[in-house]
Amino acid sequence: MITKSIPSLFTVANLFLGIVAIILVFPENAKPEVAAMMVIIAMLMDGVDGRVARALNAQSEFGKELDSLSDVISFGVAPAFIMYSVAFQELTPAPAWIITALFPICGALRLARFNVISSMPGYFIGLPIPAAGGVLATLALFHHEIAVSVLMASTLILSFLMVSTIKYPNFKKVGIPKNAIWVIPIIVVIAVVLGILFPHHLSKIIFVPLVLYALYGLKKNVDRRLPGRKRKRRMIEAQLPEEPAEHSA
Repeated sequence: MITKSIPSLFTVANLFLGIVAIILVFPENAKPEVAAMMVIIAMLMDGVDGRVARALNAQSEFGKELDSLSDVISFGVAPAFIMYSVAFQELTPAPAWIITALFPICGALRLARFNVISSMPGYFIGLPIPAAGGVLATLALFHHEIAVSVLMASTLILSFLMVSTIKYPNFKKVGIPKNAIWVIPIIVVIAVVLGILFPHHLSKIIFVPLVLYALYGLKKNVDRRLPGRKRKRRMIEAQLPEEPAEHSA
């Protein structure tokens, strides 16, 4: 019984960190760098819980639903609050509130779709909410360098990518051997210590791979729709008529 509860503990830790991130952007705290780091550490927890569940053979519908509810808070509400607190607060309320609310709404829609529709093997349909939330939370740290209009547009684009049908690589199936689970608490502790010691710099560094992942799916989708790409693909297929059918995409 205890073994089967271990994955849920990581999920609850994910939720806890999301709530802490929200608290840290209240005016009396005003620590957006630490809040963004809490979202990043929550991403680590989110990546670990499913792998631990598979390693322990403790997957359940309860865990799946708890994970989705936690993700809405940690990667939907918390990043939106971080962005609002550092960049949108001085704007006219209507657009600022709508754009802020739209992000977690699209995240919730994306999670609901994920729970009821089977995704393609090896791919997510739409940008996963942890990646979108990580990009938004770390992007907010650049509010002094980036115009507010660009931050607003970026928030809208990330919201759209979550509910889009663009395919993104799925790394969640990369499992953890059962005899290596003991390493996970060490990794988590190291991540927490680094996050607390270097919240500002580490968050900005992590922003780079996250935004590249978000742009990767967008680029692949655009490439598939370009007429030139389609013509090139047809020409290659025409030059190789002897190839068996299973080799064609």
